[in-house]
Amino acid sequence: MQRWSARPLAVLSLVVAILIANTGPVEASHAWSTYHWATTAKPFTLQLGNNMTAADWTSYLGTASSDWSAATGGNPLRTTLVTGAGKKRCGAVSGRVEVCNGNYGQNGWLGLAQIWLSNGHIVQGTTKMNDSYFNLATYNNPNEKLHVVCQEVGHTFGLDHQSTDGSSQNTCMDYFSNTGANAASTLSTHPNAHDYGELALIYGHNDGYNSYTTVAAAPVLGLGGAAGADGHGTPAGASKARGSWYAQDLGNGRALVTHVYWAE
Repeated sequence: MQRWSARPLAVLSLVVAILIANTGPVEASHAWSTYHWATTAKPFTLQLGNNMTAADWTSYLGTASSDWSAATGGNPLRTTLVTGAGKKRCGAVSGRVEVCNGNYGQNGWLGLAQIWLSNGHIVQGTTKMNDSYFNLATYNNPNEKLHVVCQEVGHTFGLDHQSTDGSSQNTCMDYFSNTGANAASTLSTHPNAHDYGELALIYGHNDGYNSYTTVAAAPVLGLGGAAGADGHGTPAGASKARGSWYAQDLGNGRALVTHVYWAE
């Protein structure tokens, strides 16, 4: 049986121990634990599967992809958009990230990012934007949509938040809300210099003596658990009160980690 927990001690201890054993960087200040893709060269290119169903979402994803690929601050990451294979349900594809939008229900979240780990490395990822909220007047504006797309995609690279208190650090990796009085604000809709520096730290090494990569890699067997409690990936028992991220032990050194971007 697969079990979800909000930051479960046993599962997280297992995941962190595996990652440290695989030379993951631990000095980063807003890394999402030590989660990272295994790479053999810098820069490296990660594919983003475009499953967006509307022109505006496709535009925001294109902006986010371009932003995260900026050759600045030692950023080793480049992204490229490819035809999506996950569609609305956003099934994961080994070696890349699938990006989707859909009416996932009023289950509390605007965005969901999920990464699958095997042998201490990210091997596939998905992100979902929830139109059940973004179709509402409160959230249906370009700045909020771009903020959430940029952040959820950023989580799949191994980045966490720069702040969670609602203030703007002028990065999409904060919890500033581009809604209400801030709906016209373009603050926090793009990465900032600290994000690029963080990526340089996270990926400041090569894996397996330059012979092991999980980018565009062959499928990893035994990975599951994405359906969650509602068929859309929401972890069982997840709530704003319980926190933003959850780990599911898939056995044999494998795990599914989910980050939830809660609606206000």
